[in-house]
Amino acid sequence: MIKPTVSVERVKRAVSGCYNKPVTVRLDLGRNKFVTFPATVNGIYPSLFTVAPQDKNFLGKTAYSYSEMLCGRVRLRPQGAEAAAK
Repeated sequence: MIKPTVSVERVKRAVSGCYNKPVTVRLDLGRNKFVTFPATVNGIYPSLFTVAPQDKNFLGKTAYSYSEMLCGRVRLRPQGAEAAAK
């Protein structure tokens, strides 16, 4: 059995650190399709977290489970990190 290197508790702590801060959300929709949008983490709950997109016309899903982040389907990056990465 492969031992996981990241736990759900660690993902929860990482998301909690982004609470009320601007982030960039990247969603993996499958078949090499990705959606990236700026948002703010506005809700932390025991089994999921919610984000508020900065674009008011965004029609996608805005609540994600921690397991989606653990699997790599959802990624959060603080918005100041993009400038440092370039």
